[in-house]
Amino acid sequence: MRHNDRAASAPWIRTRLRTAPGAATALAVLVLVTAFLAAAFPRAVDAYETKGLRHDILTADAGRSTLEVARPQPGLELPQAQRDAEARSPELARIGAGLLKALPAPLRADTSSVAYGVRTSKPAVANEPWLARPEAVPPQLSYVAQSGLKEHATLASGAWPTTPREVTSDSRAVQGAVTEETAAELKVKVGATITLLTAAQEPITVTITGIVAPRDPQGSYWSADPLLRTPSLVLDPTSPFPVHYWTGTVLLAEDSGPALLSTAAEPVLFWRIPPDPAGLTGPDDARLTSVIASLESGPGLLKVRETAGDTAVFATGLGHIVEANARMRDAISPVIAVAALGIGSVAAVVLLMTGALIAGRRKAELALMRSRGGSLRGIGGRLLAETAVTVLPASALGLLLATLAVSEGRFWPGALAAAGVGLLVCVALPLRTTLQHIRPTLHGAREDMVSARPSRRRTVAELTLLVLAVGAVTALRRRGTSAGGGTDLLVSGAPVLVALIAALVLVRLYPLPLRLATRPVARLRGAIGFLSLARAGRSSAGGALPLLALLLALATAAFGGSVIAGIGDARDDAALASVGADARISGASERATLPDELVRTVRDLDGVRGAAPVRIEYSVNMPEAVAGDGGASGGDAGTGTSTGSGSASASADDAKVAALVGIDPASYAELARATGLPAFPAARLKATGSSAPLPEGAKADPDRVLPAIASPAVAARLGKEPRAIATLSGDFEVQVVGTVSRVASVSPTDFLVVNSAALEQKAPTTLLLTGAPDPGKLRAAVEGGGKEYAVQLRSEERARYVNTPMQAGAERIYLAAVAAGAGYALLAVLLSLLQTAPERKTLLARLRTMGLTTGQGRKLLAFEATPQALLAAGGGLFTGWATIALLSPGIDLVPLALAGVAGSDTSPVLLRTDLWSLALPAAGVVALAAAVAGVQAWWASRRGSITELRAGDSR
Repeated sequence: MRHNDRAASAPWIRTRLRTAPGAATALAVLVLVTAFLAAAFPRAVDAYETKGLRHDILTADAGRSTLEVARPQPGLELPQAQRDAEARSPELARIGAGLLKALPAPLRADTSSVAYGVRTSKPAVANEPWLARPEAVPPQLSYVAQSGLKEHATLASGAWPTTPREVTSDSRAVQGAVTEETAAELKVKVGATITLLTAAQEPITVTITGIVAPRDPQGSYWSADPLLRTPSLVLDPTSPFPVHYWTGTVLLAEDSGPALLSTAAEPVLFWRIPPDPAGLTGPDDARLTSVIASLESGPGLLKVRETAGDTAVFATGLGHIVEANARMRDAISPVIAVAALGIGSVAAVVLLMTGALIAGRRKAELALMRSRGGSLRGIGGRLLAETAVTVLPASALGLLLATLAVSEGRFWPGALAAAGVGLLVCVALPLRTTLQHIRPTLHGAREDMVSARPSRRRTVAELTLLVLAVGAVTALRRRGTSAGGGTDLLVSGAPVLVALIAALVLVRLYPLPLRLATRPVARLRGAIGFLSLARAGRSSAGGALPLLALLLALATAAFGGSVIAGIGDARDDAALASVGADARISGASERATLPDELVRTVRDLDGVRGAAPVRIEYSVNMPEAVAGDGGASGGDAGTGTSTGSGSASASADDAKVAALVGIDPASYAELARATGLPAFPAARLKATGSSAPLPEGAKADPDRVLPAIASPAVAARLGKEPRAIATLSGDFEVQVVGTVSRVASVSPTDFLVVNSAALEQKAPTTLLLTGAPDPGKLRAAVEGGGKEYAVQLRSEERARYVNTPMQAGAERIYLAAVAAGAGYALLAVLLSLLQTAPERKTLLARLRTMGLTTGQGRKLLAFEATPQALLAAGGGLFTGWATIALLSPGIDLVPLALAGVAGSDTSPVLLRTDLWSLALPAAGVVALAAAVAGVQAWWASRRGSITELRAGDSR
């Protein structure tokens, strides 16, 4: 008896988990995956921002990133012994240690490369006759007594400079060294002496005892002041003629600083502290900017002066590096927020759908409990406890996996995100389940769309959402994805609102065409078509929640895929604009020409499909603009660019100088087609009449008229009539016969294209190639030409756009958004079909008792699922396309595609629709719906009708 009592009072949670382990496991897995994604997102953002900040600091020039504290030499009013002591290593090291301790967080120093000492701030002329004088001007040298020379250099020849006896301001002989590069350029040898004059014009003899080689030439020790490592040939600003002289640095022994105090070279005491970015994180950039500003001119500078002296100054370019990093982050963050809100919304909807599925399966059970006196509070409490036991450990495990997968990043944002997932499921599932039982419901009442009638509250809610969506899209189109340097969540949530409105509209309109289609289908023989359309028009699986999940997921996947495709397209276009073709060969100088033998050799290489020789002459002066001219004759050349008196004429004043491009029309037109450039009207440059080809070496008549294709600004400046121009290729007149917005051979926006056969000087300066020639063989063939020619490959230029850690991290997030969006879309289809699976199996069982065959049952389920799948796929295609079309004017992909690459085109890169990103997820929805319907029909055919049609079953 006692055993039976214990069995009857078994814990509710354990009983429920044992009764439905499959449902509990599926819910736990879904929560685990969602919590993992939710926790990983903020950690991934922190990680790529952290890596981006560290990368920018590490790769920046040491002269910009190093922190330097400097102060003038000790005052002349001080005793000489005190002045000398302040310039020696012990005192400098003491101050350096104090400065390291005074650095405010988050600044940290790379102590292995800290350098301090005494240097001259004004170069001194070295009149030794054996020093290199390229234009008879003696070199000017700087002198530095810097710590750590032996640790950062190796001795190439000679001996290390030393201080045999204590150096003071009265010392007139010191030892020094130079680097290998300085020795090679200035002709310095071991044992040489250089004279440095004091303020009283007394000589200080500097003996070069050794030549050293830097161990880390690019490190901050040598690169903070590049003259320490490499001499420079500079222009003499005091000379009326352009003459150059060498400038370099002599490295004195470490304790030789006091000797420099007696010179007139304005010696200064300095401490160079390279930053250590290893401890920095992405969120530290604001603090870092504030700290640097304080050190430069604020309370931090006062603390520096307490340690280094009242006249100390602080200088660094680190603040500009951090600000540039912050600008890129601020440009990327709003675009990332669009994907984050989309995926977060669809995940929330799928979780709610899961709760609805579980609530539907347990409706009869809870109704029975309610009828036997169970209170809503008691039922809700039991459901909350039951759900929490499954969901909370899954959320915690998801957070743990996200922490292990993304090691860098703040903990609390990810923890809050994972907790939000668990809280949503724990609250939504009990609420969704218990609210159905506030009022008793009739047994067997219909639950399909026939009984659903939109209420006034629903209408008001839908209109409110419509207004919000329109406002968000309008704001995004007007001001872009950022507002005031931050992220506007309403604007970034525009895709979510667009998908929400589309779902609500489609749910309202969806039954109408199906019900209209049932009328002609009802007249056909057989009941399969009529039944499938009738049930599809009533099915609750076509409700707003499943459709919203699908549209959100498909729109987010399309948006993310289009972002990734847009980044790739922008980089391809930038590489093509830089090179002009798949490969480019040009001379070392602008006027260098390519020999015919080289052109023939390269053209015959394997992999070369086409070759277009081009003659380019930059900086050709254009005639004065024609006042009141309507534009060039011939109009547009097929690129959609007009040469009327609008914007092109307005920019004609800027086209004073243009590039002259001489081409072979046939080969260039083929190259334009092969590289995807705008179609080039080669027939308009046909060399006939006055523009016929000239014999080699012949002098042309300057009055002859050559047809030309010009850029819009040049065409507006030249007008319709022939205009005379003078070039190195000959003097002639040109008449614009068409315009193109872009040519492959030049990067300037202003150009004039003519037939090279009509020029006096025809030799090409550039050879453009299409195809995939072997880079090694191509360079070998070019080097065999006997002169130095530059070879550029489009593939190598494309590889230049290597992602910074920030760009790479943002792209990975978008790839994850595409994958997650597609996965949640397929899961939404599966959940919506599983929700009606029992009803469908019961229907098949009943129809089989009426003579329905197995094949007809499978067709019925497939036809019933097809309209819903097509609705979701079509709605997803439209929503994705509309979202991209609406948001593209406010989204610029330059920060993701081209930022940080020197010389890259920074014109706006707008978001464009990617067909594959739209079509593949939508096709997956249809395929999964058909597969699930087929599996349901197959499984139902294996079960007998008696199993489904049990006595007393209300289905």
